[in-house]
Amino acid sequence: MRDLPKHKGKRNQLAEVVAAKGIKDEKVLDAIKTIPRHLFLDSSFEDHAYQDKAFPIGAEQTISQPYTVAFQTELLKIKPNDKILEIGTGSGYQTAVLLHLKAKVYTVERQGELFKKTKLFFEKMNYRPKKFSFGDGYKGMPKEAPFDGIIVTAGAPEVPPALLSQLKIGGRLVIPVGIDTQIMTLFLRTSEKEFKKQELGSFRFVPLLEDKN
Repeated sequence: MRDLPKHKGKRNQLAEVVAAKGIKDEKVLDAIKTIPRHLFLDSSFEDHAYQDKAFPIGAEQTISQPYTVAFQTELLKIKPNDKILEIGTGSGYQTAVLLHLKAKVYTVERQGELFKKTKLFFEKMNYRPKKFSFGDGYKGMPKEAPFDGIIVTAGAPEVPPALLSQLKIGGRLVIPVGIDTQIMTLFLRTSEKEFKKQELGSFRFVPLLEDKN
């Protein structure tokens, strides 16, 4: 599959849809206009790539709805060179958005099949996260902490304490919390022991799975 002018046109339309739903950050909208989302899906689903919908990508995972990607990204308030931890790499689309915003991205995927597929895709597309690891997102990446921002792309029944502890003071954690539907929740670390919490509406995500071993 290639990236053609018709795809660019569809991306511009998608960015307009996302902006109409309330996304204001121009850099985030520019990422939606620039990143070839159709390349993150199997070619038979190309027609679905620029609809504002989530879509299955295998291993019972989805590529998130573009609005959701934009909403979570906007909440992170990324500055160039911010260290961002992403829990749940999936297709890599959210990773590409973070890289477009010039973040240093550390990303974790726990589904082996997806990890291998996305790793090859990143190499082919020249997307370069600082670190892409296969493992349990509940644990975060303690060796690379602290982070300016952490984004979780799957629904967590509760907030993993490891992720809160890996935030810098002033850092932001964006996580959907809940079992059947999730409340998008923003935690801002205000001191060593204190966090400010904000709830920002309900969303639906695939579950964040914990490695019980």
